[in-house]
Amino acid sequence: MAGPEGRQVQQIRSFNRFYTNLIGALDYGRHLYTPYTLTEARVLYEISHGHRVDAADLRTSLSLDAGYLSRLLTRFEESGLITRGPSERDGRRQRIALTEHGHATAHLLEERSRDSAGTLLSRLSGPDRSRLLDSMATIRELLGDAAERPAPVLQLRDPEPGDLGWMVQRNAVLYAQEYGFDLAYEALVARIVAEYAERYDPLWDRTWIAELDGDRVGAVMCVRDGTGALPHKPRTARLRLLLVEPEARGRGVGQALVSACVGFAREAGYRELVLWTNSVLSAARVLYERAGFELTAEKPHRSFGRELVGQDWRLPL
Repeated sequence: MAGPEGRQVQQIRSFNRFYTNLIGALDYGRHLYTPYTLTEARVLYEISHGHRVDAADLRTSLSLDAGYLSRLLTRFEESGLITRGPSERDGRRQRIALTEHGHATAHLLEERSRDSAGTLLSRLSGPDRSRLLDSMATIRELLGDAAERPAPVLQLRDPEPGDLGWMVQRNAVLYAQEYGFDLAYEALVARIVAEYAERYDPLWDRTWIAELDGDRVGAVMCVRDGTGALPHKPRTARLRLLLVEPEARGRGVGQALVSACVGFAREAGYRELVLWTNSVLSAARVLYERAGFELTAEKPHRSFGRELVGQDWRLPL
């Protein structure tokens, strides 16, 4: 493999060799100065941290060959580390449990592993430790360590200083990248946001910022429809500027934002919620239909440097 991709592969292999040696995984086939290999230590760890562990579970979670795992467990049983018996969940499966000796061994491995990690960290200053831990988290995230990573927490909050400007910026960037919209779209979004800030009334208007684990990943507005003086009790609300970042799509962010908008409009006493969009935004259409919106009109137009089909949607409240 030649070129940039080949060099990148070599960098990964070089890092792997460096890190493997660093943690002592090549310590003459043994791990943490004990009689156990790295794989054996990992199996003991999984058994000690599981509530009910089956041999099939170990084989799947550690990607081990069935024959190799069977021989390893036989050695553990002969050494008095584990007991084996029929699984309580399925008599065809084999339940694994640590003996008292097995618990003591797993505890020793755990203690030495903590000491080893502590020794590595002790060489680093506070800021360098933070850099190291952040980098490790990034590697796990990018390479798909879903089993160890908790599900991201979705939160909808009120806008803070800078959030409205972020909405303008992200709308402009994403719509340019994904749909080829020109500067006219950014100008439109800027006018919408400025009008919201100038006319804002907490009784009738609301904006939500969506966060996943503290990172901004989406937004939406619910505002009084129309311009001019505020009527005694406006009848129509308008959903505007629904945005979900690409990396957050498929995680329920868009649905949560639309639901928040619909709920607020109902609680505020609006009779209907409307929105205008373009047919190219097919993912948003799914969200609107799921929330109960009905397509009421379509009209071709040229805007934002594109030939588009505008759509009006309505949801009776």
